[in-house]
Amino acid sequence: MGVYIIGFLAQLFFSTRVLFQWIISERHRQVMSPSIYWLLSLAGSYLLFLYGWLRGDFAILFGQLIAYYIYIWNLNQKSDWQKIPLPLRWLLLLTPLAVILYSVSEAVAFAARFFNTDVIPFWLILFGSLGQILFTMRFVYQWYYSRKKRESVLPLGFWLVSLLGSCTIVAYALYRRDPVLIVGQSFGVAAYCRNIYLLCRSPHS
Repeated sequence: MGVYIIGFLAQLFFSTRVLFQWIISERHRQVMSPSIYWLLSLAGSYLLFLYGWLRGDFAILFGQLIAYYIYIWNLNQKSDWQKIPLPLRWLLLLTPLAVILYSVSEAVAFAARFFNTDVIPFWLILFGSLGQILFTMRFVYQWYYSRKKRESVLPLGFWLVSLLGSCTIVAYALYRRDPVLIVGQSFGVAAYCRNIYLLCRSPHS
């Protein structure tokens, strides 16, 4: 039960980030990339990374890893990363790296735990990982697009991939009977659709 609490708390951060981004975008009548979105993303990702580790779910771990550091990059672009206390910054930076180093040093035990096909069929691991790749690639695209624009933005492609990735992860979660992923992903679909609508209407999209 404690593991699910961590997972639901992570999804609460993710759902709240979508809600804040949605409200702020509606106020400005255009899609915004507020700092609070990235702060809540980082907090949620840290907890979901922990949840994935405790639940032995490779797809969750894999999905969080790359996006995690993109959240930090966006905060840095907005000059908000430096506002976080230094000890906390080091903790946030080093925790995923420590997990990677541990996984490499204990590769056999890691593979036995996270690729145990008696618990999760291998095809399902691949399907879940595909959903996480899609969800992660939206932030890779956002990072690339923002670097070209020299500012943190959330473009149309980000929301289109978000919608596709979210639907894939919900399908994976239904097979896994994972209420954390089902609740967390289902909430964002409406916001993704609304942002797509706003950007399609915008003459600058």
